[in-house]
Amino acid sequence: MRRKATEEEKELFRKHVAEAILRPAMPKTKSSKKPGPRPEGVKIDGNTSEKLRRGQLAPGARVDLHGMTEAVAHRALHSFLAGAQGRGVRLALVITGVGNPAPHGGAEWMRASHGVLKEMVPRWLNEKEFVGLTSGWARAHRRHGGDGALYVYLRKSK
Repeated sequence: MRRKATEEEKELFRKHVAEAILRPAMPKTKSSKKPGPRPEGVKIDGNTSEKLRRGQLAPGARVDLHGMTEAVAHRALHSFLAGAQGRGVRLALVITGVGNPAPHGGAEWMRASHGVLKEMVPRWLNEKEFVGLTSGWARAHRRHGGDGALYVYLRKSK
């Protein structure tokens, strides 16, 4: 059985609805020529994406970020991608590693994923400084590193 609302509750509801500020569902955005952040792995056409998934495309350049700190890896990745784009490379392989698995004992926070670069590189690729260099990314095929590597598709050099 449903409870009936009291007159006080009804009046409170009316008051809050009257005070509510109505906003459009989709805010108006100004068009910008600068590329914005992208969701994971987009901007690669279906044919290319399928070839990447099957490991049929060979990367033109590769960088291994193993053993680097987050700050050093960030700078190294940007420098590598800018250089590869300048050389006309379209597909680069970025090896992040899978991280060290956490032991199953101990506190809850210790059981979290320890693959810092594996987690951070996709975020970096959506940052403003990388968006101008890349047109998309995808997880690498097993023969190129699998879960511990990414294919980065570079924009054509201007």
